[in-house]
Amino acid sequence: MASSQDAWYLSLLGLAENFRTSSPPNIKLCIQCLQAVFNFKPPPRVEARTHLQLGNILLTHTKNIDLARSHLEQAWLLSQIINTFDDVKFEAASVLAELYEQQSQSNLSKPILRKAIELSQHSVYWHCRLIFQLAQIHASERDYEVASSLLGVGVDYAHISNAAYTRVLFLLSRGMLLLIDKKFQEVHPLLNQAGHLVDGWQGSQHQKEYLKVFFLVLQVCHYLMAGQVKSVKPCLKQLQQSIQTIMQPTWPADEIVSGPNVGDMFIWMPKEHLYVLVYLVTVMHSMQAGYMDKAQKYTDKALMQIEKLKIVDNKPILSVFQLMLLEHIIMCRLVMGNKSLALQEISQACGLCQQQPRLLLTHRPQLHTLLGLYAMSMNCMEAAEAQFMAALRTSQERELWTFANLNLAIVYLRAKREQEFAALLERINPENLPSHSHSLRAAAYYVQGLQSFFQARYNEAKRYLRETLKMANAEDLNRLTSCSLVLLGHIFLSLGNSRESMNMVTPAMQLASKIPDVHVQLWASAILKDLYRLCGDPVRENEAFQMHCNFSQMLLKDHFQSSQMAEHNLIHWTEGGFPLLVSNPPSTSGALL
Repeated sequence: MASSQDAWYLSLLGLAENFRTSSPPNIKLCIQCLQAVFNFKPPPRVEARTHLQLGNILLTHTKNIDLARSHLEQAWLLSQIINTFDDVKFEAASVLAELYEQQSQSNLSKPILRKAIELSQHSVYWHCRLIFQLAQIHASERDYEVASSLLGVGVDYAHISNAAYTRVLFLLSRGMLLLIDKKFQEVHPLLNQAGHLVDGWQGSQHQKEYLKVFFLVLQVCHYLMAGQVKSVKPCLKQLQQSIQTIMQPTWPADEIVSGPNVGDMFIWMPKEHLYVLVYLVTVMHSMQAGYMDKAQKYTDKALMQIEKLKIVDNKPILSVFQLMLLEHIIMCRLVMGNKSLALQEISQACGLCQQQPRLLLTHRPQLHTLLGLYAMSMNCMEAAEAQFMAALRTSQERELWTFANLNLAIVYLRAKREQEFAALLERINPENLPSHSHSLRAAAYYVQGLQSFFQARYNEAKRYLRETLKMANAEDLNRLTSCSLVLLGHIFLSLGNSRESMNMVTPAMQLASKIPDVHVQLWASAILKDLYRLCGDPVRENEAFQMHCNFSQMLLKDHFQSSQMAEHNLIHWTEGGFPLLVSNPPSTSGALL
């Protein structure tokens, strides 16, 4: 029988659990019971477990973070010297490290996790979980090499521990980091290895489908990062089919998918988050390929899904998805000539970053780039230049540098600032572009063609634009195709070759209407008006003139509306915190929808 002292603390623990699980829970009394346990000098195991329980409850149900931290530190300290006490020891290490990380003290979280990894080699579940956690911290600090090497250790450990499913998760996580770090040479063999393991999967079909979605997301991102919009289609279709399978009502819960093996009790992300992620990569593809209506449709669906998920559990990853969706739909709005809506969405994106400062750290260059594109569309060239410069200053991404430089080059060409353009030329030379992206290289040829056109070097311009067309057609880059065709049409018109001009402008207009790209439609209708006048066809000339007027009126009306909005002043924000106009932003996508 338990001694009277044991009976006291055991009764208190039982009472605390009763208060915690009652409906509604009485957290205050639960905490008081747990704190009273220490008065009876319980054995080290009970003391350590009680500290852990208090730490968890204080974290979950109160704002007393310092007290929670103190209890978790005690739990970790006491449990380290107790043998066979894995659940308390490693949970204390994991929760404490996560708390330090939230308080931006990764210098404290990393040593704890390293120590816990060292102590947990006999416990497959905890060893793998702690490796994932430490790798995540290094990855968030952009220390990709260390993170990747940790995941490599995880691959080998899971393999020798017969945790086949977790081995593939480690492998795919490593592939994801290599993609983020642009280590494309190393990604190829790793994705091939993971692909073979998924294809030949002998375990549960649920695990196979889940791993397949992770694998296909990486494949699709790999193609999109390389600007290969046509090549990605088979993978994207497979991914969309796989996610439909996973989202069926008959599909088991995530914890059942991971299976009975204790070493395999992990998932990359819940299926509801995967669903949003598939929408996101579909939007990215639609925008790059030039299907604006499709991008808009999937953005709306994804934002509604995020809205529902945020009500249940507002995980930080949902705000990242929301921000990335906004970034892509803003570019679509600008192409479609809807600047005022783009401006509202830029303001929403700023609002999200204002609520979560960590998002501003990672997405600030993208915000400056979007503001630069908006300023260009509003003909505010000085502001556009300042925004692209801010993007270049705050980014470490090679692709974003190239994109910003290409747009900066267009700003200089439009403003006839030849000296500044010449200084930029080497950085946007398609022959040695510091980017692996097929679409960015095609865009670089277009900018070279534009420069030659402005300098009336028409044959040279045609040569560059034909290169753009060849590359754009190879990967279905519809916007670049329509822009190149209309510029070639303009060149042939300038050379007095009406027939060739018509052969270029007609398909440019058809493609621009399909996208729809209002600026190319405006440009093409102006050329068509001149061509029909030269051909002596007044009826069609008048049709083209009316079309040109309609596009022009629509753009002017939207231009005026945007210029009157308070958010328009964001184009002058290049450093520091946001201007006051976004001090009270919509917290979700509700206003957008």
